[in-house]
Amino acid sequence: MIKIFRYLAIAEGYSFLLVLFVTMPLKYLGGIGMPNKIVGMAHGFLFLGYVVLAIVVAQILKWKFKDMIIVILMSVVPFGTFWMKDKYLNDGSEALEAA
Repeated sequence: MIKIFRYLAIAEGYSFLLVLFVTMPLKYLGGIGMPNKIVGMAHGFLFLGYVVLAIVVAQILKWKFKDMIIVILMSVVPFGTFWMKDKYLNDGSEALEAA
């Protein structure tokens, strides 16, 4: 489950950056809205999956409530999911390896 969450965090982070730096300028500066609709919908699904899995992983790893909130909030900060993955999921602890 944690491995899936790692991959989902990376995918969600890239989709957020793609929406923010590619499709939004295309929509508002270039008048091309279709890429924003497609990538935006994919980003929305990834975001929802990220939040749900963050709650599940928080229970598996017995995170404090504050840590779970930080992990969830990192999904709305550019590059936040990459930082979160390094800080909370790559510490090499036994709990991560066992789950």
